[in-house]
Amino acid sequence: MDERMVSGELQQEDSSIELSLRPETLSQYIGQAKTKENLSIFIEAAKMRDEPLDHVLLYGPPGLGKTTLASIIANEMGVQFRTTSGPAIEKAGDLAAILSSLEPGDVLFIDEIHRLPRSVEEVLYPAMEDFCLDIVLGQGSSARSVRLDLPPFTLVGATTRAGLLSAPLRDRFGVLCRLDYYETEDLRNIVSRTADIFHIGIEKDASTEIAGRSRGTPRIANRLLKRVRDIAQVSGETTISMKTTKKALGMLQVDARGLDHIDHKFLEGIIDKFKGGPVGLDTISATIGEEPQTIEDVYEPFLLQIGFIQRTPRGRVVTPLAYKHFNREVPRID
Repeated sequence: MDERMVSGELQQEDSSIELSLRPETLSQYIGQAKTKENLSIFIEAAKMRDEPLDHVLLYGPPGLGKTTLASIIANEMGVQFRTTSGPAIEKAGDLAAILSSLEPGDVLFIDEIHRLPRSVEEVLYPAMEDFCLDIVLGQGSSARSVRLDLPPFTLVGATTRAGLLSAPLRDRFGVLCRLDYYETEDLRNIVSRTADIFHIGIEKDASTEIAGRSRGTPRIANRLLKRVRDIAQVSGETTISMKTTKKALGMLQVDARGLDHIDHKFLEGIIDKFKGGPVGLDTISATIGEEPQTIEDVYEPFLLQIGFIQRTPRGRVVTPLAYKHFNREVPRID
């Protein structure tokens, strides 16, 4: 599957700019008001007690700012920020090396924490609960267990699939924060802030237009702005206009609801070939040439969220909202 302009997943082009765009404090962070309010209270309380913050679990769809929030927690606590990911920790020794190198109060961020191997996860339990490592030395009858003390630290885990976390691991997080899709106004403010960092102006209507096509996701908003900026600069604009924005987004094949050509192929395939459904996942997969797992995990979540499709026991059904979006007449049911 090619990288999509409207995918919330981190792409190669994002890595070069995201670091410079990340806010450093909660006051600079736009959106997620309830999460910010809770974190600010918990952080302030931990600082007043001169203790590390409780372990934090951040969960929600990709591209909403989980890594950014984790780094902000470290900044607000005034400690070092250490980062790794679940797939990168293959065995218990890898985790032991990371934990033993931490300084008191440090924030350890584990992205995709749901992908930790079970053997590694079991080593993490005493580290989170008692700040210690249980290591087995030797083999067979001569094996013995040694307990190493760790400095108090804060683990911040991030996951897009909280349901895959084991109950024992999830229960060891004291602070659980769900990140939701952003409102258009918050995304408009993010687009304006990013334009300032890019040293280019943008009309309010243009920033609203980009925000409205960003599927509630800051990462997509910044990615679209980057491409619109390129076209504006080639056109000689010092301030991105509404006309250029619409032209650029049309070239990128991102419509007014944030749907791209793949979404169109998916929806129109069901409408044209199966009269809007119901149709089974395997049939759709064969029709549009994509794997069933890709359709379920990548294409369908946003279409379900905006109410363009429904999953029924008999298969997928396109809703009247989707017909209206494509200016199609909803077929009559005989």
